[in-house]
Amino acid sequence: MAPVTDAETARRKGNALRKGRQRRPGPRSAFAFLPWLLLGMGALSNVVRGETANPWIGGIGLFVFNSLYVSVVLQAFDPRKRDTWWTYAALGGMAAVTFGLAIGYGGPWLALFPLLSLAVGTAMRGRRLAWTVGVLTVVAAATGAWRDTDAWSAVTSGYGTLLSGLVTAAILALSEKVLELRETREELARVAVEQERLRFSRDLHDLLGHTLSLIVVKSEAARRLAPHDADASLRQIADIETVGRQALTEIREAVTGYRESSLATELDRARDTLSSAGIETVVRQSGPAPSPVAGALLAWVVREAVTNVVRHSGATNCRIEVAGTTADARLTVTDNGRGPAADSSGSGLRGLTERLAQAGGSLESGPVDAGGFRVVARLSADVGQQALR
Repeated sequence: MAPVTDAETARRKGNALRKGRQRRPGPRSAFAFLPWLLLGMGALSNVVRGETANPWIGGIGLFVFNSLYVSVVLQAFDPRKRDTWWTYAALGGMAAVTFGLAIGYGGPWLALFPLLSLAVGTAMRGRRLAWTVGVLTVVAAATGAWRDTDAWSAVTSGYGTLLSGLVTAAILALSEKVLELRETREELARVAVEQERLRFSRDLHDLLGHTLSLIVVKSEAARRLAPHDADASLRQIADIETVGRQALTEIREAVTGYRESSLATELDRARDTLSSAGIETVVRQSGPAPSPVAGALLAWVVREAVTNVVRHSGATNCRIEVAGTTADARLTVTDNGRGPAADSSGSGLRGLTERLAQAGGSLESGPVDAGGFRVVARLSADVGQQALR
């Protein structure tokens, strides 16, 4: 499975955010924040009625404030554009206009503070948000108390500024986290499918590689025996039928994901397979028997190693040893052949190496100094059931 890069992850999250605009919790788009500009209607009314000194300054100020507000809010819904220099420059411009108009005119112009805080809530997150909203709240309350000489005006200005920034940021942050969780859930589902495909392909390789090799060996034995010993040839053919039926059962179990090979059964099959191929076989077990989970994993190793001995090594004898202790279990398969050169770096042993590594074990394979090839598998005694998947 190919690794997912940071750029790919960012692209997927961006796609999820864009696609999720129609289904995201909270505000569906930036346009949900535009109606809040109506809070400035009182200030606009003052300008239109001429109740404000130098109304053209107030009108220009309102136009600049509203334009910057719309720009900040529209960019806030795109994570790539939200944390940019333009956003902070626009917020700085809004702050300058707000301070100037609210201090200069007071009254309905104090409503610009909650609007500024709302814009901050859409654009900032984390500690910067808390500090910025806190400062705006204090300034709004102080401006209301000083400009209108009214304690209630100070309370409403400060409270409205605090609530606008924090509630807006909380709602948007929550909706973004929900979208990220959805994207993570989709990614986990995709990874689960990939892992299941890998498990199935690995199991299918191990199953069919061994089974077909056994069928070929027994078919050759039946062909050699047919002219001289019909009864022995028929026994080999009956074994082929049994192996085929067993293979069908194992493939069905592999498809459903519940196949757990028995080490004892696999050792018996290995002895039979090697003997049918004319390879002298010695199987020895010592120490405590491996746990069922460890035994099932070691059974896969026996199957693959024996298949390689029959198909690739040209060996005349093979030795299989299982040694168990209270701490771990070790399986060693040694033959006097040339080794599976074509398969030692292929999917068989590589898949087993990955499988044992996931279970906290190890698999080593390579030529023996005195001649031959050896496969050594080690597993801890406390292997979990999930290691079989």
